[in-house]
Amino acid sequence: MATRAQFLREYKLVVVGGGGVGKSAMTIQFIQSHFVEDYDPTIEDSYRKQCVIDDEVALLDVLDTAGQEERGAMREQYMRTGEGFLLVYSITSRNSFEEISTFYQQILRAKNQDTFPVIVVANKCDLEYERRVGMNEGRDLAAHFGCKFIETSAKQRINVDEAFSNLVREIRNYNKVRRFISPHLSPPHPSSTKETEQRTPGYQCTVICCVVV
Repeated sequence: MATRAQFLREYKLVVVGGGGVGKSAMTIQFIQSHFVEDYDPTIEDSYRKQCVIDDEVALLDVLDTAGQEERGAMREQYMRTGEGFLLVYSITSRNSFEEISTFYQQILRAKNQDTFPVIVVANKCDLEYERRVGMNEGRDLAAHFGCKFIETSAKQRINVDEAFSNLVREIRNYNKVRRFISPHLSPPHPSSTKETEQRTPGYQCTVICCVVV
């Protein structure tokens, strides 16, 4: 008899945002449980991790994007193939916050949809004394998108797991709604891999706050 691990549902998650917002640090903290201080912002890496979310085993394929404008063609590719997106900005950078709307509109255009599974992520919430973007601003932007909002700290591992887990839940809910509206749609194919971790180079608004102690 085939084991459950042989038929995992795979989720293609994409972490997007401007340069220096902590996308790589957040991804590596989630995958490998440690904080990376320095990272080359021009590198795009993908990671795989098996985890259990709401009693259901899932294989997460996480793409950590470079956030460089010159990689426009690559950006279009991952926006077409991604199933869910973490829209990450830094609370210490107003410019990175203002870029989020552009990323979101690019995703909708690539998908040819009016809505899609995304979560607005305000990273570096441990740097409260350097804050340039209020929590209410992030919350209001997420409400405008009709998605969840969460503040995280990759350095202190605050709400990092929650961000990825909630994105998987958003994908599941989105797919359920689509199948209800269009019953002919087939569910995504399960993965046949048993792999747990691997690195390969290359609409209701909910608020989850950051608490630094």
